[in-house]
Amino acid sequence: MNEPKILIVDDDPALLQALPETLFLRMEGVRVDACDSAIAALDLIASTDYDAIIADIKMPGMDGLVLLSQISKLRPDTPTLLITGHGDQDLAIQALRGGAYDLIQKPIERDYFLASLMRAIQSRQLQREVEAKQLALERHAHALEQIIEERTRELREANRLKDEFLAVVSHELRTPLSSILSWAQMLRTENLDQATCAVAYEVIERNAKSQRRLIEDLLDISRIVNGKLSLEVRPVGLLAVVKTAIETMRPSIVAKGIQLQTMLDPAVGLVSGDASRLQQVVLNLLSNAIKFTPEGGLMEVGLQQASSQVEIVVKDSGRGISAEFLPYIFDRFRQADVATPKSQGGLGLGLAIVRQLVEMQGGTIQADSPGEGQGATFTVRLPQTVVAEQEVSQEVNQMQASLKPEGRVPLGTFRPLEGFRVLVVDDAADARELLVAVLEHGGAEVTAVASAAEALEALVRWRPHVLMSDIGMPVEDGFDLIRKVRALRPEQGGDIPALALTSYTRFEERTRALSAGFQVHMSKPFDPAELVEVTANLARRRTTKVLVQNQ
Repeated sequence: MNEPKILIVDDDPALLQALPETLFLRMEGVRVDACDSAIAALDLIASTDYDAIIADIKMPGMDGLVLLSQISKLRPDTPTLLITGHGDQDLAIQALRGGAYDLIQKPIERDYFLASLMRAIQSRQLQREVEAKQLALERHAHALEQIIEERTRELREANRLKDEFLAVVSHELRTPLSSILSWAQMLRTENLDQATCAVAYEVIERNAKSQRRLIEDLLDISRIVNGKLSLEVRPVGLLAVVKTAIETMRPSIVAKGIQLQTMLDPAVGLVSGDASRLQQVVLNLLSNAIKFTPEGGLMEVGLQQASSQVEIVVKDSGRGISAEFLPYIFDRFRQADVATPKSQGGLGLGLAIVRQLVEMQGGTIQADSPGEGQGATFTVRLPQTVVAEQEVSQEVNQMQASLKPEGRVPLGTFRPLEGFRVLVVDDAADARELLVAVLEHGGAEVTAVASAAEALEALVRWRPHVLMSDIGMPVEDGFDLIRKVRALRPEQGGDIPALALTSYTRFEERTRALSAGFQVHMSKPFDPAELVEVTANLARRRTTKVLVQNQ
């Protein structure tokens, strides 16, 4: 029981002295207030929430019954014990009807009085606790209602954004698909002149690449959301990353007549990250800037050292970002103007992917804009890393080689696979036909089969120079095949160079393929010239090995 507060009201001075003394002796920590009139008591009751009130039923002026009625108005939950003399039966009945907690008869029997008072105090304190808990529950319930309402609003907004996003996805996928299918039908059914055919091929290739970028963005977002995106972290020189990205996007820059100003510090330090993913960051930022910069506008790209960080800055002179939308610029499924998304195109995922990739590599990205119509600036900050000089040279050389734009000779002008046999394994007939056409065009002799069992039979019988296999096949997949191949003796083809050509493109899948026994992992869709070049390198490696063994 908490320390109780008790008010005693009686016009008898002897009782006003005796009762507090008794309470002090029997109740620890009790606070007792006393007054000799009902008028004085009302002032105390108005300012103090007592645990119990003890009042004489007969007092001059305002008696105990009137005081009881006033207490019921001021403090209806405070128990009141009325003291009454013998022969006051009518007053006692009125008091009980008026809400008195108990009647204490004079002369006061101390034990009964204290027991009744303790019950009254406990009742009031328990009631107060219940009220406090009920109030807390009501507040908690109200807070939960607000949270539920907020979550409901967020879910509705998320569903709205997803619906809008799916509408954009549908448009962005159907638009290039329409061009591809329409031109393909024209090429097949119409007698087109050479110039028109050239246009058709260019449109088909451009739109197919556009679809590939859209699909890669969707896959990246899926991997990021599910925590499946992996990085190959090593020291990276951002100068090569930024320069390569600029050269990749230069045709688009030139096509819009955009003026490009670059301020690239060649002395910036290395960062620790995934070179290809960092290049993706810069490419996405450049693509975003090109998209929003008007024809003949200005773009600026900067690379600079900022204390212990390296900064990449991409600035455009486009429509800018409103202050209201700026906090959401990196959110998934968000576009500044979803009502007219086709004016700029895209899924609105590029910047969301950029933020995730930057943060995964220990960096930050910031978007700034003076307002609509005044352009935007994106600043990526990555922590500088310190590595040994020899390691720097080796890693930078590898990174630059991986980022160097390909200068392959177009297919048809050379036949690097002349004299080599390639075994193709893919359960999809269209894929087999395409691979046969590409490899034969590169000079190879090709055998194509649909299953791992057929591949093993052809490997032993035909003795190809290179094995090219899909991964995702029914019954036995590419991993099953390569395990069985590596179990063969060398003279049966167990040491044949093998290339995994697959739509499984994640880093873990690439690592698994190489660990299983493939020498090379390539992703679908592929560049035909690159496929022929890689296959030729594998074939030459096999031939060189055989010559060395024969010598």
